[in-house]
Parts: sequence; C-alpha cells; structure tokens
Amino acid sequence: MDMLWSGWGDPAKAAPLPDTVIGLLRDLLGVKPRGTEPVGLADIAVPEGQLEPAAHRALAAAVGGEEFVRTDAETRIRHTRGKSTPDLLRIREGDTLDTPAAVLLPAGHDEVLAVLRACAEHRLALVPFGGGTSVVGGLAPGRRGLFVAVDLRRMDGLLALDPVSRTATLQPGLRAPQAEALLAEHGFTLGHFPQSYEWATIGGFAATRSSGQASAGYGRFDEMVLGLTLATPEGTIDTGRAPRSAAGPDLRQLFLGSEGAFGVITSVTVRIRPVPEVRRYEGWRFASFEEGTAALRRLAQDGPRPTVLRLSDETETLIGLAQPDAIGASDAPPAAGCTAITGYEGTQEDTSYRRERAAAVLRACGGTPLGEEPGERWAHGRYSAPYLRDALLDAGAFAETLETATFWSRVPELYAAVRDALTATLTEAGTPPLVMCHVSHVYENGASLYFTVVSAQGQDPVAHWTRAKHAANEAILAAGGTITHHHAVGTDHRDWYVREVGPQAVEALRAVKRQLDPEGLLNPGILLPLDD
Repeated sequence: MDMLWSGWGDPAKAAPLPDTVIGLLRDLLGVKPRGTEPVGLADIAVPEGQLEPAAHRALAAAVGGEEFVRTDAETRIRHTRGKSTPDLLRIREGDTLDTPAAVLLPAGHDEVLAVLRACAEHRLALVPFGGGTSVVGGLAPGRRGLFVAVDLRRMDGLLALDPVSRTATLQPGLRAPQAEALLAEHGFTLGHFPQSYEWATIGGFAATRSSGQASAGYGRFDEMVLGLTLATPEGTIDTGRAPRSAAGPDLRQLFLGSEGAFGVITSVTVRIRPVPEVRRYEGWRFASFEEGTAALRRLAQDGPRPTVLRLSDETETLIGLAQPDAIGASDAPPAAGCTAITGYEGTQEDTSYRRERAAAVLRACGGTPLGEEPGERWAHGRYSAPYLRDALLDAGAFAETLETATFWSRVPELYAAVRDALTATLTEAGTPPLVMCHVSHVYENGASLYFTVVSAQGQDPVAHWTRAKHAANEAILAAGGTITHHHAVGTDHRDWYVREVGPQAVEALRAVKRQLDPEGLLNPGILLPLDD
C-alpha cells in the first residue's frame, strides 16, 4: 500500500477530531475552519514528457524495462517532497514545484549503479526514496531542474541472517514492519520503533540516523548498524568487516546520516536481538518537568535503564499528547504535573528485576506510580500522532514538530529557549501557539527534547512556520543544542548544521562528495549547501 498522497499513512486510519477538541482549538487558539477544500489528486497537473527520449531509454535499460520507469502523474505526485506540515500544505494546494520527472524502481545493487551511471551521462539529479517520511525537506533537491526519484521498494529482502553472531543483512527498501516480521520468523527483533515505524524503511533509518521509541533499551539505529553497502556514481563502497575495528576512521559513521548525498545505500547489516518474552509499559506522575527530568537522568546514568523512558511536560500532559488516540475521549479533568512512560522488554527475570529497581528510583525522585494503563495506552497509540496532525490540519489548525538534544546540564536552558522562541514568534504573527514538549530519548550524558506546536493557520501558515522554525533553530544553537537529534538535516536544518559543525568540517564533507559524486547529482542541496 502507498501512503496517503496528501497526508500520513493509511487513509483508513484517519479520523476527524472530536467536537470537544475542535471547540478547545477555537476557544484557546482562535482556530477557524478552512475556507477552501484541498485539491484532489486527479486535479493536480504535472508537466509531461520531461525526460529526453535518450535519457528515458537509458534509465529503462538500467532498471530492467519500461515498467520500472514511472512517469504517470499520480506516481510522481506521490513522490513529491515528504510529510512535514509545510510539505502537506503545499501539496494540498496543488504545488508540484518539487515533482520528479520520473520515478525509477531498481531491483538490486547493480541496477542502482546502472541508474547512477545513466543519470551522470544525462546530467539528471536523483533523490533516493524509501518510505517518503522525511519531515525536514530531505526529498526536495535544492537545485532546480529535472531530477528523478529512485524508489527502492523492490529492494525489500532479508539477504542474510547469522543467529550465532546475531546479525542480519537487510535491503534498504524493506519497511520496518516487514523487517520485523522476517526477523521474527527466526526468533529475532531489531527493536527499532520510531513514530514513522509503519512506513519508514531500513535504508531511510540508516540515511537519517533514526532513533526509535525504545532507544533507551535497544539503542539508536546508527548504533545497531554493523556494515553497509553504498552505490555511488564512482563505484561501490562496502563497510563493516567486524563489529569494531581500529583500521582507520569508521567509514560507516561517514555514510550513516548522509541522507543520500554521498551515495545510495543498497544493504545494511544490523545487530539483532531475541524477540522479548515480556513487554510491560507503565505510567508515572511527577509534580514538575524539572523533577521528572531529574528522575530520568538518575535512571539513564545509574540504572537500571528501562527499554522505554520518556517524559511529557506539563502542557503535553494536560493535553494528553502522550496518548494521542485518546485525546478528547474522556470528560475527566486531567491530573496536574507531568506524565512519564516506562517500558520493559526482555526475559521475565530481567524485566522484573529492572522494573522493581527502577520503580524504587522513581519513587525516591518523587514519582507516583499510575499503573499499567497509561503505559499500555501509550504503546497502543504511539503511531497515532501523525494521523492526529492531519486531523488538525483538516480542522484549520497548524501542527508541527521539531527536536533537538543536549547534555543534561543544559536541558533546562534549551527547553526554555526553544519554547520561548516558538511562542514569541508565532504570537507576533497573530497565531499564538500551544507549545508542548517531551523528553523522547535519554543517554548517560544527555537527552533529546521533542517539541509539538499547535496554532491557528493564519493567512500564510507556511510563512508563519518558517519564521518560527528559524527562530527555534537560532535558539537551539545559542543554547548549546544540536540542530537535530533524529529527524536529520535535509534542507530545513542545513544552514544551521553548517554553523554547528563549522567551515572546516563542511569542506571535508564537500571533498567526500566531490570524490564520490563529482557531478553533484545525488540529492543536491540536501545536507550540504550547493557549491557556488
């Protein structure tokens, strides 16, 4: 199934907002119903016949036939940009500025190499396309002109599994649920469950340094990767002969997070773990975000660390965003304070031990146990937030997210700086927002902060958000945070990424790109600015 072209996920799972929530949006934020309906898919026009006949023939030969070069309007529209709120607002208005001239479907590494050679010969830029879930402008090349999308969905297999070493080699177009199903047949799991899980792909996880909601126990995706194969216009690169090595710099880390700018990932070897015997999720209440953050830090630094560990601030707790599928479903007034979710996965013995010991730490830090219901409701609804975002857009509201990370000592300053920047900028624009936040991932030395912003759309919602996003980016750098923790750089964060890493690092990365992609055809303008 393809994802909804003008929104998130499976159209059958979309649901309108309850009347109580619509009333709250109207009274609290001044949200008004949309004045016009979004355009329909059949009403969007895209230019036809953009590829030169010679280029079309070369691409068809590269992927094994005409049937794997798609130039119909619907396929091209479905590969236009990603799924950020500005992306959706633009496509709902019929904006096809970033529509590919064709969508290619290679079946393996050699076909990807052939595509790259054909694109180099005919001077066609190309964008690798997995699940299409980018929310940072990672699928819209910065260079204007013809480009093609390379959809990797035919590369969706489990290539190898080593139960002794506990490794698996997966193709990049394999969606996460299918990867889990294939691994489960052998008794294993990857343990990577980001909010995009239902639609995102293995290649996308690697290309963006994804981080799943169970990262406290399983780690980030880049920590799971033991090796990868990269197809570049200049040839093939294979990395990862051993779990760790002192043979020079670790090139895996160079290509993880490179967002298709250096090459197309054609296989990923990952660490796998046995399917857990037990999964248990619980809720805890803390009087304040500061108190809850201190409790999470204790567990992250001194253990025992739960598999899932997250904390909503007071506003997010009040709204109930930790359980998005239950918003507006209860008339009971929400309790004050902040909600934390803890989860434990593994053997019965291990989960019982960690759960008991962690509970003692949380109580000592001022936490009040809420039982399993809040945790289980979070687990049940953890993939619902993007559907909620679409429902908000349908109702005339604007909703978007951003994330960052920093060291524990800087968390309070970063939290306040980003929240204040978003509030001030959107209020000045005449669309005062509701700004919510949660700690989504924890480490021994720091944590990530994930912000959700809801406001009225105003006269020009994309322009309003662009100013607010820029203000938040400035606040992040000023407060010592990283410009992105797991959403990646894309175009939305690119200019701030350049400032974060510094000019010498950027020139080093440019040198890598010149070596591997001398014509600058791979995802131009993504991750790195275009050459002058």
